[in-house]
Amino acid sequence: MARTLTSPDEERAKSKKIGSLGALWPFLAPYRLLMMAALAALSATAAVSLTLPLAVRRVVDNFNNTDGVLLDQYFGAALGLAALLAVGTAARYALVTRLGERVVADIRKAVFDKVIGLSPAFYEKIMTGEVLSRITTDTTLILSVIGSSISIALRNVLLFSGGMILMMFTSPKLTGLVLLIVPAVVVPIIVLGKRLRKLSRENQDWIAVSSGNASEALLSVQTVQAYTHEALSRAAFGDVTEKSFDSARKRIWTRAGMTMIVIFLVFTGIVGVLWVGAWDVRAGGMSAGTLIQFVIYSVMVAGAVGALSEVFGELQRAAGATERLVELLQAEDTVTDPRAPVGLPAPVRGELVFDDVHFAYPTRPDVSALEGVSLRIAPGETVALVGPSGAGKTTIIQLIQRFYDPASGAITLDGVALNAMARHDFRRALALVPQDPVIFAASALDNIRFGRPDAARDEVEAAARAAAAHEFIDALPDGYDTWLGERGVMLSGGQKQRVAIARAILRDAPVLLLDEATSALDAESERLVQAAVDKLAEGRTTIIVAHRLATVKKADRIVVMDQGRIVAQGTHDALVAEGGLYARLARLQFTEGMAAE
Repeated sequence: MARTLTSPDEERAKSKKIGSLGALWPFLAPYRLLMMAALAALSATAAVSLTLPLAVRRVVDNFNNTDGVLLDQYFGAALGLAALLAVGTAARYALVTRLGERVVADIRKAVFDKVIGLSPAFYEKIMTGEVLSRITTDTTLILSVIGSSISIALRNVLLFSGGMILMMFTSPKLTGLVLLIVPAVVVPIIVLGKRLRKLSRENQDWIAVSSGNASEALLSVQTVQAYTHEALSRAAFGDVTEKSFDSARKRIWTRAGMTMIVIFLVFTGIVGVLWVGAWDVRAGGMSAGTLIQFVIYSVMVAGAVGALSEVFGELQRAAGATERLVELLQAEDTVTDPRAPVGLPAPVRGELVFDDVHFAYPTRPDVSALEGVSLRIAPGETVALVGPSGAGKTTIIQLIQRFYDPASGAITLDGVALNAMARHDFRRALALVPQDPVIFAASALDNIRFGRPDAARDEVEAAARAAAAHEFIDALPDGYDTWLGERGVMLSGGQKQRVAIARAILRDAPVLLLDEATSALDAESERLVQAAVDKLAEGRTTIIVAHRLATVKKADRIVVMDQGRIVAQGTHDALVAEGGLYARLARLQFTEGMAAE
């Protein structure tokens, strides 16, 4: 099951209220004029609707009037009211729908702006697919509410209140009887509405889990197929989808039951009231036109109550969706910029210092990733980090980028603590080549230009040549303008890595971070890229996480790590002569390279 910001059981146990929709007000507030225009159109159509029964009463009461002109005038007035109703309804639809689309677009942008800046620690607690579900599915629910449901609800509230008032003027006696029915209608709305809120939130939770499950499987489709895991993936997705369906089925039946009970009670009451009214007409207590007017208002009021019970369910679902979106907007990040950030000294020299740093990943707080690491990397120095898997090498790369903050100790760049600067400022001084290169669904040109968006085309090509990527890019169907597909499906592993290296070369940053940057390259490509990296590293602070001998040997210093600690430092020859962990790793991993010396 997907991980959520809080446990699913806690989420579903909460009482969700329509008042949660109030969180949408900051997004609605900028469009007050549009809302006022929509409300005016809505009020006008409600007023016209409430006026029509008066015209009907006049027509019925004067049906046998010998003056046919009067009858023509009433029918003409009715046609005029119908025309106003049509124009007002069209205006209301256009205004409200535009408002809904505009507000939902703003919400989607606000949520994406928030989550794109959250640190990796946040995504250890929630699946990316669930975040996408909230941005798409939940905002679609809100669009339905703003663009339709709220408008329908307000219109029916006006029809209900206006209809009740006019019913009172038409026949206080019959209106009093109608009011006796109200408690019988309200009780099931309250009782079943509470259950409906819970089921609506549960349904949305399962939809998010389903989306996260599908996203994870599709993003790893090659691995799924390589391990013939299709059947298990289908079963897992089918299971959460069925649970989502079961939750939806309960919600549907609950809402259907509530609607059935409300409508039955309302119309049963109306039939009883009309029975009394019919006897009043027979007794001469009211005219036939008055009774018909009361009947029409009664139907309007009953229809308004039925519509409100329908809309109430939609509002409850939207309330749950709003809470889920607000939860993202208000999510607290463990890594934040200071209120008064310190500027990074210029020019950037690239001195990095770790001072007694202790760190554990948020999802594994009891397992230390780094323990008392102290390390100074001089400006322009090339340092290689080596050690077995889980030693803490990549953790150092992540802490330098401040994806996480250490539990204790300090990390500084040119003497300034990373947590004293705005992340955007000091990250501009960094260029990263990760072990798993990220290729975007864009052209080769745009993928490399990701390192520096304002770079000219010739600068992009120069970076590609330096990364030994120009030849294969130029051979693509449209050269640098070739679309590389989702996650670079058109490229081999080595080609993806060279595009990522070209991106880092183009960035031209003072600090270069290479996390197994040449791991996916063949011998010839590695030789070409290594030459480019060596040239790029000149005058820059370079940190390399690598196992290959060619990369490690050329470093100014090799830092050996094990179980989150630095256990040795020195040159390749000195560490081999010293024995210990590095010498053992050299024998195991670098035997071929050492034999070639």
